[in-house]
Amino acid sequence: MPRRGSAKIRKIEPDPIYKNRIVAKLINRAMREGKKSVIQREVYEAFEIMKKGGDDPVKIFSLAIENVKPSMEVRPRRIGGAAYQVPMQVRGSRKESLAIRWIVAATRLRSNSEYKTFSQKLAAELSDAAKGEGGAIKKKVDMEKVAEANRAFAHFKW
Repeated sequence: MPRRGSAKIRKIEPDPIYKNRIVAKLINRAMREGKKSVIQREVYEAFEIMKKGGDDPVKIFSLAIENVKPSMEVRPRRIGGAAYQVPMQVRGSRKESLAIRWIVAATRLRSNSEYKTFSQKLAAELSDAAKGEGGAIKKKVDMEKVAEANRAFAHFKW
């Protein structure tokens, strides 16, 4: 059944320590089983680890988000019984949410041999993403390669 009207965009309150809305989004995305205080502690611990490296953690985080944001993606479009992967520009709000989702996923996929806790993994992933490396950057590059490969179907836009 199709949606009646458009979905309401919820206002997200900034996080309590850094007063940053995107940090709050990271906390909400990384949260498991509704345990916000647990993941909040882990995220702030990761920021402390980055601070010990002598850098501003919020700057590193925002640089990492900017580096991971995709510009193009493919969306399936059915035409005459065949589904084509049509490359499209990514909207602003979706860019941000994809970047956060990929950073959290890449953090969870990091091996346990090198880093023990989620906070250590997150600090490493954010530092790598800020440098233009890591799992989240690889995901972005892969998505943009697929979009480039399907450029022939760009004329099927909505």
